[in-house]
Amino acid sequence: MSYKIFLSPPHIEGNELKYVKEVFESNYLAPVGEFLNRFENEICKITGSKFALAVSSGTAAIHLALNLLNVGKDDYVLVSDLTFIGSVTPVLFQNAIPVFIDSDTKTWNADPNLLEDAIKFLINKNKKPKALILVHLYGQCADIVSIMEICGKYDIPVIEDAAESLGACFKGKHTGTFGEIGVYSFNGNKIITTSGGGAIVTDNKQFIERAKFLSTQAREDFLHYEHKEAGFNYRMSNVLAAIGVGQIELLEKKINKKRAVYEKYKSLLSDIEEVNFMPELEGSAGNRWLTTLTLKKTSPLKIIKNLQKHGIESRPIWKPMHLQPLFKDALSFTAGVSKKLFETGLCLPSGTNLTDDNILEVSSIVKKTCLK
Repeated sequence: MSYKIFLSPPHIEGNELKYVKEVFESNYLAPVGEFLNRFENEICKITGSKFALAVSSGTAAIHLALNLLNVGKDDYVLVSDLTFIGSVTPVLFQNAIPVFIDSDTKTWNADPNLLEDAIKFLINKNKKPKALILVHLYGQCADIVSIMEICGKYDIPVIEDAAESLGACFKGKHTGTFGEIGVYSFNGNKIITTSGGGAIVTDNKQFIERAKFLSTQAREDFLHYEHKEAGFNYRMSNVLAAIGVGQIELLEKKINKKRAVYEKYKSLLSDIEEVNFMPELEGSAGNRWLTTLTLKKTSPLKIIKNLQKHGIESRPIWKPMHLQPLFKDALSFTAGVSKKLFETGLCLPSGTNLTDDNILEVSSIVKKTCLK
């Protein structure tokens, strides 16, 4: 259906059109061009990473990251359980084996204790994990310091899936910059968008050079087209990068707006005893990409349907990967947290173009549904 209030729509409000016109006037529409370089430089400047590579999607970025870590057939890869499937499908692309780690209650992200349990279990089976894909869910920081300590202890590299958390920080350090490789998404619903796109960040020069090589069909350095191995067509275009430059100029404003939306919802719904909002790890500042909450009694689907009747889009929390039919036989380390979050969780409209009246309308419907 066509909604009047969307969950997290794109919001063009800066120099995006101006920059796209500049690209068209220059005729540099293809992958190379000034704005691709500018966008990558801006990503580095904001996150503090030494290197960035803009690609076609966050999923493509994770796929490249797995290639950089030489993940291959029958390797085991640990993955946050509560996430979008794009965090996991690249593991399958490599014919590797995902192992899911349940959420903890204080962040809704991967539980460090279950993570260590999984690592010990696999090492005892002589199947040491090749990597961890750690998700920063809904723009909120995972318990990153604890997780990095555990992975450091067992020498397991970390790919941070910060697809939803660009601009989120723990003690001033950006998500995506703790592990060996970080990944961002610029899909249409993210905090900034290039309509479709993603990026890899790293401080490892060899990684970024290898990723760039692989993302451009693994073409060797010859005048003609020479190939010694298979690569991918994953590079972002100069046109999309121009949109990204316009969007990233307003990142801080967009984060402030997202957090203000969350605070407004919290002030309007905090008197409903059954409502609990997604927690924020002490010492962190998430970007509040989506305002999410759980309900003790009321069915989230009931609220979703009532909002839909009024032309308002909302969503359940992600269905955990270990409950997906695709992964019914996968190994998982769970304590029931992600399952409970899925059953009781709700994502509210969180666009940066929301008005106070929009938030008031949404909150009013949520209240009426809960109090019936």
